[in-house]
Amino acid sequence: MDAKTKPLAGLRVIEFGQLIAGPFAGSLLAYFGAEVIKIEPPGKGDPIRGWRAVENGTSFWWRSIGRNKKSVTLNLKNPEGAALAKQLCAGADAIIENFRPGVMESWGLGPDDLKADNPQLVYARISGYGQDGPYSNKPGFASVCEGFSGFRYVNGHPGEAPVRPNLSIGDSIAGLHAAFGVVMALLGRERGQSEGQVVDVALYESMFNLMEAVVPEFSGAGMVREPSGTTVTGIVPTNTYRCRDGKYVVIGGNGDSIFRRLMEALERPDLARDPRMADNAGRVECENEIDQVLADWCRARASEQVLSVLEQARVPAGPIYSVADMFADPHYRARQMFEAVEIDGRTLEIPAMLPKLRGTPGETLWPGGNVGDETWQVLQDTVGLSAEALTRLRERGVV
Repeated sequence: MDAKTKPLAGLRVIEFGQLIAGPFAGSLLAYFGAEVIKIEPPGKGDPIRGWRAVENGTSFWWRSIGRNKKSVTLNLKNPEGAALAKQLCAGADAIIENFRPGVMESWGLGPDDLKADNPQLVYARISGYGQDGPYSNKPGFASVCEGFSGFRYVNGHPGEAPVRPNLSIGDSIAGLHAAFGVVMALLGRERGQSEGQVVDVALYESMFNLMEAVVPEFSGAGMVREPSGTTVTGIVPTNTYRCRDGKYVVIGGNGDSIFRRLMEALERPDLARDPRMADNAGRVECENEIDQVLADWCRARASEQVLSVLEQARVPAGPIYSVADMFADPHYRARQMFEAVEIDGRTLEIPAMLPKLRGTPGETLWPGGNVGDETWQVLQDTVGLSAEALTRLRERGVV
């Protein structure tokens, strides 16, 4: 598809973030057509280029999170580098940064520093605890902020240490909130509701936003949601069960009619018609009994048989997939969840980005490239620097 037909085509975004939260927000905007100019320090660039599995000096992760971005190197600690960044921001629609509060101001690149030259600028700031408040200057890694948000408290098994998913989920969720905030602010600007504005995203607040009924349940009933292992408090049955072949399946039979079909499929008509289990409130009281029946039934059967029986009964159920399972599954392929890119003549598959827009879909135009690949092109075309000036800047370590 022509890049000009994408929903964010024509928007210029300057990304100052590094590692995960800011760059993920930038990736989302770039995927749907924004011109994203990523500012990286000269030399090794964004540290995520070297994280986890690496090939020829560059991580596979970078190929995904750096997609569709133009890499420009600037030494922001150097006044000349900061001045060039300020010139880039003067012609931008939005900025994304995820440094500790005050760092951008120390370089003369805070919202107030840029407002005079670009009052329409949308300025998205991602930090651990937000731009104000007593904790705003604390270092805020996702792992710590997930705990502070209450998210980690409800994860794990009762009486054991809280667990985390093997992902930096706090960063990704914050990145989603930042991208959403940028698009909302740009829409408001387009409608004349505001000029530019600051989008203040805190990692802990992004995770707090996922906490469902935890707050009103405590406020109204004094209830503290506790960890519940593989179940969900107050919804029965929904759990993970081990099958005869050692594989796990998830079964969600918590609707009233679904529960009846589930018990009929298990050849337990007595439970299907048991008045104690006719609604969710009653099933919560009988949770241990129901869970034991399901666990015994799954343990006696291979996972494929379990899923086949429940599919015929129209009971929501599914396997626990690894990435290898995803690659082998035809539904992932039919939904085009992997996109192929070329890296030094080799094909690499990276994940598609969501949501799916039928009329103006996003796409990966190129994978994350080398540090500073577009420095000269961007600074010549956007700022008007000559090749001679760029050469002098490079010799002084500014670019």
